[in-house]
Amino acid sequence: MRATPAESRREAAGVRDWLAHNAWRIVVLFICLLLPLAGFVTLADEIHEAESLHFDQALLWRMHSLASPAVDAFFVLASRLGYQWGVIPLDILLVAMLALRRRWRDTVFAVTALVGSALLNVGSKQLFQRQRPGLWESIAPESTFSFPSGHAMGSMTLAAVVVFLAWNTRWRWPALIAAIVFVPCVGLSRVYLGVHYPSDILGGWCAALIWVTGVHALLFRHRWSLPAAGNP
Repeated sequence: MRATPAESRREAAGVRDWLAHNAWRIVVLFICLLLPLAGFVTLADEIHEAESLHFDQALLWRMHSLASPAVDAFFVLASRLGYQWGVIPLDILLVAMLALRRRWRDTVFAVTALVGSALLNVGSKQLFQRQRPGLWESIAPESTFSFPSGHAMGSMTLAAVVVFLAWNTRWRWPALIAAIVFVPCVGLSRVYLGVHYPSDILGGWCAALIWVTGVHALLFRHRWSLPAAGNP
């Protein structure tokens, strides 16, 4: 039975209302879950097949061409802030602050996202066992496996957790801007130092976004629930 013009208009209005209220969910899921998932699967498949990614060595040599004492110092600092001097202390501080303020659901989210990301990184490295690049002698050598980058994954995990926690507060834009500056600096530092391929960095970012978004969607289902069209 065909709908009347009035029914068609009501249905169209309901769809418009639904999109107006839920477009942000679709955009976030696409950017933070579907795109990273597609990216990680593509990278993982290439690495599993031991195929070289055409941009890896080119970008490594490009970054190495920038070498100077001042740039060395900057990227060594960025690399250390991306792990032992910055990310790990900030992880602990964030969890402690949330627990002291008795924000238990947020605390569980942060702990699960941060610890789970670290475990996922260790497991992924053992699964893929990709050797680190050896194009030149690094000033900050590493000996573990390469894919995905732990620095990239750890910094992105922390940034994503903070942005999710801050999104409904006045701190959303400062948190997002800090993430946009900090995360790429850490990733670039690992390429500049010659201890990671660019694809390792991309893989770490993708894995972190997938994991944090999934944990958030699980723990905060009420924020992600999609009401029926016409019932926002």
